[in-house]
Parts: sequence; structure tokens; C-alpha cells
Amino acid sequence: MAVDELDTRILRLLLEQPRTSVREYARVLGVARGTLQARLDRMERDGVITGTGPSLSPAALGHPVLAFVHIEVTQGHLDDVGDALAAVPEIVEAFSITGGGDLLARVVGRDNAHLEDVIQKLISLPGVVRTRTEVALRERVPYRLLPLVESVGRASRA
Repeated sequence: MAVDELDTRILRLLLEQPRTSVREYARVLGVARGTLQARLDRMERDGVITGTGPSLSPAALGHPVLAFVHIEVTQGHLDDVGDALAAVPEIVEAFSITGGGDLLARVVGRDNAHLEDVIQKLISLPGVVRTRTEVALRERVPYRLLPLVESVGRASRA
């Protein structure tokens, strides 16, 4: 899906001012509310905009420990293990990967002991061969998409 300059401006506003109304976005951008709504609907339909909910902090929810767990899976059990991971509330994301393991999970814990309990739960899942855990010490670049949106916007003008 091509993202043009107006789409880029809309996405920038959504990222910078997520709690603003559609009417206000239209006013700021100098476009009709119907135009803005049509653009938003198209970007949602095309998968550019994937959610509108709040960003939550696991640390503020009492889970300040963050780890990345590489999970090696017995051949033929990737889907089963992936489904089982979804039942573990401390797993906030999981991806199939290439390289050192079959799955990579972002895992949060209340403390290191709780993290160990979660990892032991993962190891006991049928189909899990082994895990390798890397604990995050400090976030250096927070999750962000604005630089990417701006880059795509610049490319659309070129």
C-alpha cells in the first residue's frame, strides 16, 4: 500500500496526539472530516493502522523485569508451542525466527525469581527442547514508528 504525504501527516498526528478527535485532526490538517475518515479507514483496512488502544507499561503494572527468551522447539511442534505460549500471561510477544532458536518471546516478570518461574514453565511445555534467556538491562530506544513514518513520507515525495 502506498502511503502519500497526507497519509504521512495523518500518521504523524496519530502518533504525536493519539487522544485527539478526528474532527480536530481534520482541522489541523486543513482537510474535510470525510476525507480524513476515508484515509483512516483505508489505512486500517490495508493494515497500516493496526490498533487504537493505549500503550501500557508492564513495569507500571508491577512487572519491571524484561527478558527475551529464545525457544528451541522439536520439529513439527512449532504451532503447538506457539499456541501454548499464548496461555502464559507474562509473554507479551512471541515471534517465529531464524537463527538461534525457533521462537523469540518477550517476557516480563515481577522480579528475577518470577522470571525464572516463567522460564521453568516454558521449559516444561511439550515440544520445547531448550531456552536461552537474555535479560534487558535498560531500554535504549523505545518502541517508536515516527522516524519510519517520516522516512516513508520522504520517499513518497521523491
